[in-house]
Amino acid sequence: MSSGLLTELGKNVVFVLQFLGVVAALFIVAYVVEKWEKKRSGSTERILTTRKVAMIGMFSAIAAVLMIFEVPVPFAPNFYKIDLSELPVLIAAFAFGPVAGVMVEFIKIILNLLMDSTTTAFVGELANFSVGCSFILPASIVYGLKKSKKQAVIGCLVGTLIMTTFGTAFNAVYLLPKFAQLYGMPLEAIVGMGTAINPRITSVTSLVILAVAPLNVLKGSIVSVLTILIYKKLSVIIKAGMAHSK
Repeated sequence: MSSGLLTELGKNVVFVLQFLGVVAALFIVAYVVEKWEKKRSGSTERILTTRKVAMIGMFSAIAAVLMIFEVPVPFAPNFYKIDLSELPVLIAAFAFGPVAGVMVEFIKIILNLLMDSTTTAFVGELANFSVGCSFILPASIVYGLKKSKKQAVIGCLVGTLIMTTFGTAFNAVYLLPKFAQLYGMPLEAIVGMGTAINPRITSVTSLVILAVAPLNVLKGSIVSVLTILIYKKLSVIIKAGMAHSK
């Protein structure tokens, strides 16, 4: 672990503990839902097996690498960027269930921190994890009710809608004020970065509506389309690999 990351941990212990509390809460939600789904379907398969854990590790590594490649968008300040790290997370959640999705989402954050430390005092990492889970969990839960292409499309639409709603509100109510607090930067200065790009951005509310909401719609749409296009072929390979490893 780098000295820079250790320094940030030391400076933001309380925030990191709150972050871990969010992780634990979402893991419990995913576990309860998946247990219910298995009981409903009559499945006796364990939620986590050795083979699943190995696949979770692989998808986490892919997601962590994809998280490095962030692309700015023209309608938002440059601290808002888009990446495709949710693609392997959603594929894992579809293939192995909501618990696997949350685990991949969390492990990718840990791996990314080890590779790239943090430039946002962990606020960006909390945002990525929480907003990512608000997409992954609903999508995988809906898909798990009836595994079909149509259900996958519905799940992705539901996930994108929830992620957009939650991400927008979470940024306005918590993430932006917390970022301003940790960096000693007035919220007005952050809003000003948005105003420089879009004159209609004049407040936190307009910032999240005109920048954060479309960013989440764009990300959810791209990840959803790619997942729908490649999941069927990948699922055959995943199942074959799981069977071969028995």
